[in-house]
Amino acid sequence: MERVDLIPPPAADAAPRDDVADRADAYASAPLLNCLLREVAEPLPRTGEPGELRVYRLPGGRLLRVCGERRPAAPEVHTTGGWQPVRHSELVKLVAEELVRHTGLSNHELPAEMIDSRDAVAALLTARAGATPPEDPYLLSEQSLITGHPHHPAPKARGGGPVAGWLPYAPEAHARFPLTLLGLRSDTVVEEGDTSALDALGEAPPGYRLLPAHPWQLDLVARDLAQAFADGRLIHLGTTASETWPTAAIRTLYAPECDLFLKFSLDVRITNDIRRLWRHDLLKLRRTDTAAREAFAAIDGPAAWLGDNGYRTADFAFEELAVLVRDGLRDRVVPGATALLAAGLVEGFDGSPLDGAEDPAAWWEAYLARVVPPALAAFAEHGVVLEAHLQNTLVAVDAEGTPVQALFRDAEGVKLLPDVSREDGWERLVYCLVVNHLCEVAAALAERHPGLDPWPAVRRELSRHDLPEVAALLASPMLPGKTNLLLRWTGADGADARYLPLPNPLAG
Repeated sequence: MERVDLIPPPAADAAPRDDVADRADAYASAPLLNCLLREVAEPLPRTGEPGELRVYRLPGGRLLRVCGERRPAAPEVHTTGGWQPVRHSELVKLVAEELVRHTGLSNHELPAEMIDSRDAVAALLTARAGATPPEDPYLLSEQSLITGHPHHPAPKARGGGPVAGWLPYAPEAHARFPLTLLGLRSDTVVEEGDTSALDALGEAPPGYRLLPAHPWQLDLVARDLAQAFADGRLIHLGTTASETWPTAAIRTLYAPECDLFLKFSLDVRITNDIRRLWRHDLLKLRRTDTAAREAFAAIDGPAAWLGDNGYRTADFAFEELAVLVRDGLRDRVVPGATALLAAGLVEGFDGSPLDGAEDPAAWWEAYLARVVPPALAAFAEHGVVLEAHLQNTLVAVDAEGTPVQALFRDAEGVKLLPDVSREDGWERLVYCLVVNHLCEVAAALAERHPGLDPWPAVRRELSRHDLPEVAALLASPMLPGKTNLLLRWTGADGADARYLPLPNPLAG
C-alpha cells in the first residue's frame, strides 16, 4: 500500500498541486490521531514482529493501526476485508462515532472544526508554494507551523470563514502586512501601563489618540463598529509605513522596524478559545506581568521575560479593539545570538539547529540548562507559574547553533501562587514545560539523531533543583496530559484544563 509521508522534505513546499490533498490529509490527521490515541484508545500489546505497526482498540471495539509514533500517519481500520486506509474525512467521522460511545454526548461543532482545520492546511500548503519565506531565522521559525499543536484535534481551524478572509494574515503562508491605523477620540480611550510605543506608529489629529488595529479583526467586527465611525468616535488614518509579521500565535504581530510585539483580539476560535483580549485578563495584566518581571530580574543567568507593558483600547469596544504592547527582542536577546521559537524547532524549518547539531547530546544539555532552571526558579522562589509551552518559549542560539538563552512570554497565561494552589500550579508547569515542551523537543531531536536517548539528561538537569516536587516527578510513573479532544467534545471552557495520566519517561 502506498503511504503518505507526514513531514515532506522542505523542497516539497514547491510540489505539484495535485498532491496537496494528500499532504493536507496527512498533516491534519497526525494531531487528530495523537488526541484519539492518547485520550480514548487502548494500545494493544506488541507481538515483536519486524516492521510491526502499533494497533489500538477504540471504545466501540474497532481496531486502528498507524505508522510512526511522534506524528502518527497512514491510519487503517480493520474490517472483514482486512485493513482499510482512512482518509482525514473518514477519520473525522470515526472519531465522532467513538466519542459518542465514549462520552454519551454528541457534538456537531467539533467535526466541522476538524474539517476546517484540514482545509486550512490545504490552503496554506498551496499559498506557501508561491510565497517568499522570511530571511530572518526568527521569523522563519515563527511562521513554520503547518502541523501546529501536535495534540489538538483541529489546530489549524480558522473559524470556518472563507479562505480569502484569513489567508492574507496567516503566518504559515509567510504573510506580512501593515497595520490599520485608527484615530480614537480621546475621551473614549482606556489604557493601562506604558503604551507610548503605539504613538510612534503614526500621527493622530487633535482630539484623537492613535489606535493600531489588526485588519482581519476590523473585518470581523465591522458591523459592531459602524456607529462609532459614523459619529466620529473612530476615524480611519491609513496604515503603518512598515509591515508587521504575524507570529505563530496569529494575533500577535512583530514589527521589526520598531522592534515591537503587538497582540490583538481576534474574534475567531483558534485551538480551544475565542482569541479575544478578554477584559478580565487585561485588568489583571499589570499584576501578573510585574510578578514575572520581578522574578526574572532576580533569577541568575541570561534568561529573559518579554514583558507585556500595557494595553490601549476604546471604552465602547473594550475587548474588540484592545491592543497589547509587548517588549521586542533586541534589548532582551544576548549579543550575537539569534532567537528561535521552540515550537518551530519541533516542526522543522530550513536551517534549524536540530538538524545541524554535530553533537546532539551536548546540544540537548545546553538546551535544558537554559530552559529548565528559570522556569523552576520562577515557580519555587517567586510563585510565578510560567506557561512555558512550545509557543511561549524562545531559545536563542549562538553562531554554532548552541542554545545560550531562553526567553519566555505571555503574561495572559501566567498563574500566580496563591491564586492557584501550589499543587495545581505545579501540575500546570509540568504539563507546559515537560509534556508540551520537553517531550516534544526530545522526540524531535531523537527522531533526527537515531540512537540518542534524551531522558537521562533531563533527569540530571531536574535533579539539580532541590524541590520536593521534582523528586516526586522523577519517581512518578505518570505525567499529566491535557485532554484537548475531550475538552472540546464536552464543551468545557478552553481554560479549564483537564489531565489524564501519561507514562513518565523520567521515571526510574
